[in-house]
Amino acid sequence: MSILKLVRPVNLLLIALSQIFVKFALFQPSISASSLSTLGFVLLVIATLCIAAGGNIINDIYDVDIDRINKPDKVLIGKMVGEKIANRWYIALTVLGVGIGFYLSNAIGRPGFAALFIVISALLYVYASYLKGILIVGNLLVSGLVAMSLLIVGLFDLLPAITAENQSSQLAIFKIVLAYALFAFLLNLIREIVKDIQDINGDKNGGLNTLPIAIGRKRTTTLVFILGVFTICCVVYYMYLHLYDSQLMVIYFLVLIVGPLLYFVTRAWSAINPKDFVLLSNLLKVIMFLGISSMWLYPLINIEH
Repeated sequence: MSILKLVRPVNLLLIALSQIFVKFALFQPSISASSLSTLGFVLLVIATLCIAAGGNIINDIYDVDIDRINKPDKVLIGKMVGEKIANRWYIALTVLGVGIGFYLSNAIGRPGFAALFIVISALLYVYASYLKGILIVGNLLVSGLVAMSLLIVGLFDLLPAITAENQSSQLAIFKIVLAYALFAFLLNLIREIVKDIQDINGDKNGGLNTLPIAIGRKRTTTLVFILGVFTICCVVYYMYLHLYDSQLMVIYFLVLIVGPLLYFVTRAWSAINPKDFVLLSNLLKVIMFLGISSMWLYPLINIEH
């Protein structure tokens, strides 16, 4: 049970659902050819989750001293799980994820794709051990990896199956995945900054150089507000370009994505105490889920529009 808490099952579930939605809401109803069988796709999800879980564990191992200040009641390493055991789980999950990735890459005839799993695993380790302490770099890296968890489905399932005949439709679908990946990147970047505001005391004690430490809590909160407004503008612009002729999609986006984002920015503008930032962080997670859930509506519209 302690190991399960260590890998952050809710975050892993969100990653898994994102990939499932890409495969079965976007790809299966629309594309003419794919590379992954159902078993192959399941293995891709497992590989992604193993590497992500390993990244969560190694991050907690390096953050023990910081977490004793930021969230003393939630520290697991050294209390519920020994550091040696946690390291073994990290190694086992990472090796399993990379191994499955190597197998899948060869199975679809793209052995070079195995490097993706190796690079992602290495970046998660470097993030936990070093990059987290560098101003904004760690936030951008983690957000980029979250976006990659969506793109990797397209890379493995769409790219190897592209032919001259299906190129137009395949690329049209991949552009939608790219838009969702950008949405996930922006929301996760904002959430990482919000978490930095929450954790400012422990991060400062741990020698990290996060945005709230570098420019102050108030300026960082203002930046969160600005990024939230920018994300709203991006969503509305995407609606105008691609969804304006689907009333159902427009209503969904306005009510379940733009509406909650507007609520988020209003709360961000006046956020002061730790409870405010916990609310903002949880709200972003809900908005991300609502966003990816909208993929199920795409079979109802003309995707190539």
